Amino acid sequence: MNHLARLASAAVLTASTVLSLTACGGSGAGRADGRIVGADEGRGGSEGASPSADGAAGRPEITLPHTFQANFEGWANSDPKLQTILNDGKERLRAGYAAIIASDPQDSALKFYSTGATLKSGPAWVRTYKGLTLKGSVRISKPQVHVSNEGFGVLFYCVDEARGYTRNLKTDKVEGTPDGDDPKVQYRTRLDKNAQGVWQTSTMQTDRGGCDR
Repeated sequence: MNHLARLASAAVLTASTVLSLTACGGSGAGRADGRIVGADEGRGGSEGASPSADGAAGRPEITLPHTFQANFEGWANSDPKLQTILNDGKERLRAGYAAIIASDPQDSALKFYSTGATLKSGPAWVRTYKGLTLKGSVRISKPQVHVSNEGFGVLFYCVDEARGYTRNLKTDKVEGTPDGDDPKVQYRTRLDKNAQGVWQTSTMQTDRGGCDR
């Protein structure tokens, strides 16, 4: 089994609010052709350390080793509010990767960017990687972001795991995506803004193969 693929199963939260996110009224960020205004204005890279660490809000700095890269493409938006949601959603994913590599289900950065149900599902996901580490790279692209009529953030994106692997810390065995499995996974997340202005991920659902549907 490809353990990296469990990233798309162990963290799943089946929540009606997430399933209906695309039907929520937005902030005017959508376009008729399905793209998000401003989403193609910049191209995020693979940073070892957090680009959005913010001392004023207490945002932690997250560092990934050179042996595993998370490459973000198109993660820029002309709306500052939507950009903050993109930044915090990005850091939540990076915190999860860092927690797996550190074998720390109680990683403080992962907790910082989580709220509600993900405070439990995040550590549970990390624990499924016990005895493993990550290597290679993943590509995170096609972000879609808006703010619902109720005020929570909605962020969808795609993770391509084709070049991402797990390595067994005892045997050094490396596993990737099994033949026949789609390496692309769509993430559907809801984020809620806390008192410090941080958009914390509260629900998460994943759909393997959903990026191309």
